[in-house]
Amino acid sequence: MSVETAPEETTRADGELADAWVTIVWNDPVNLMSYVTYVFRSYFGYPQATAEKLMLEVHEEGRSAVSTGNREQMEVDVQAMHSFGLWATLQRSDA
Repeated sequence: MSVETAPEETTRADGELADAWVTIVWNDPVNLMSYVTYVFRSYFGYPQATAEKLMLEVHEEGRSAVSTGNREQMEVDVQAMHSFGLWATLQRSDA
């Protein structure tokens, strides 16, 4: 009797895909661009250039995916964005 490893690999790959979630920050008419940049730098630890790029995506495109990970971590990030007064949601990653 032979042991097949392919089904386990498929399950593992499916599990990895199932864990791919993103935190989306949405544009709003309230928060200043400098404040949004500050939040991205202070909470996520992004360098100034990355924080500004993400902030501009929010401002110009209406939204930006600011973090990626498993669902539980993205729920934490969404709650953190809410605590800073930003509008944020989570969704499955397209990638």
